[in-house]
Amino acid sequence: MTKRVVVAMSGGVDSSVAAWLLKQQGYEVIGLFMRTGVHTDVCATDVPQHENGKTGQDAPRRQHKGCCSSLDAADARRVAEILDIPFYALDFSHEFTRIMDYFADEYLAGRTPNPCVVCNNWLKFGRLWTYGRQLAADYIATGHYARIIHGPGGVELHCAVDGHKDQSYVLAGVRRQLLERVLFPLGEFTKPQIRELARQAGLPVHNKPDSQEICFVPDGDYAAFVRRHRPDRNTQGVIVDTSGRILARHPGIENFTIGQRKGLGFAAGQRRYVLAILPADNTVVVGSREECLSAGLVAERFNWLIEEPTQPVRCLVKIRYRAAAVPATVEALPQQRVRIWFDEPQLAVTPGQAAVCYLGTRVLGGGWIAHALSRLENNYPFPR
Repeated sequence: MTKRVVVAMSGGVDSSVAAWLLKQQGYEVIGLFMRTGVHTDVCATDVPQHENGKTGQDAPRRQHKGCCSSLDAADARRVAEILDIPFYALDFSHEFTRIMDYFADEYLAGRTPNPCVVCNNWLKFGRLWTYGRQLAADYIATGHYARIIHGPGGVELHCAVDGHKDQSYVLAGVRRQLLERVLFPLGEFTKPQIRELARQAGLPVHNKPDSQEICFVPDGDYAAFVRRHRPDRNTQGVIVDTSGRILARHPGIENFTIGQRKGLGFAAGQRRYVLAILPADNTVVVGSREECLSAGLVAERFNWLIEEPTQPVRCLVKIRYRAAAVPATVEALPQQRVRIWFDEPQLAVTPGQAAVCYLGTRVLGGGWIAHALSRLENNYPFPR
């Protein structure tokens, strides 16, 4: 019996080739597009609207940095026509407002948000999968670069073959129970291979630029977005050193993140890093690189993709999407928390970012960094 799969189609080359590959593999493919309301004036209703209307193949195009715009919807629709698959645009504007609220409020709480992880958790593998089940789908697929492997103990999430494009970090929050329903068709390919497949398949997005910025902040000015989204909040304050000495005033804590050393707004005789952001009185604390190093961290809302271990586990840990994975030991704590100790102190452990644990290429799980741990030796319980 043919298996039905819903594909999250963004209008980009990756999700388009994902849909093409799955059709080539014999799946019954249905394309779903998320209208966020960010770049469009008109959204579909909450009932799936069929979008297989004809679109001119030579329609003028312009480049942009975000995703989920009306131009992206048109591109996704054109690809669906070429593949001869059903295509539905879904109104997720209400849900997407939650992500923008989260983004602004995290900065105002002194944390640095990661909206791509939240979008995957809440929307692509949350609400979108709910629609997929309404369509009697067996699977949900996306154009992420990651792999699903069926191991001896069940379904596993692994890094993509293309390490430069691997997106397993932003997928660590996908529920373990859902992994058996997830397909990542691009996991075995490199980006150049995907573009060549799109060209061979005659997909008009084969040379479309990749999205470079957060879709609701296409200009990359996060602080300005926070000010627009929360205009009633006064976040101005002072910058101090670790002794409490005031060094300068700043226009808002949304301009800062842990580990930042450029754009602090004042001249210093030595290189200084942001060590802490205190939202209670809008104070930003700066110090030396040595003071910005941490021995470990505590993460909350940790999503285990293996059976939760009862003993400390040696692993590799990434604390940012673009960071290298480093050797560490992870301990499971009560209430979905973990404690992670690095073999060597790490720079700029940032509350609000995700900490993701790996064993080789396999993702063990991930959670949200709550706070860094002291570098004092008597706080470090494992041999280095």
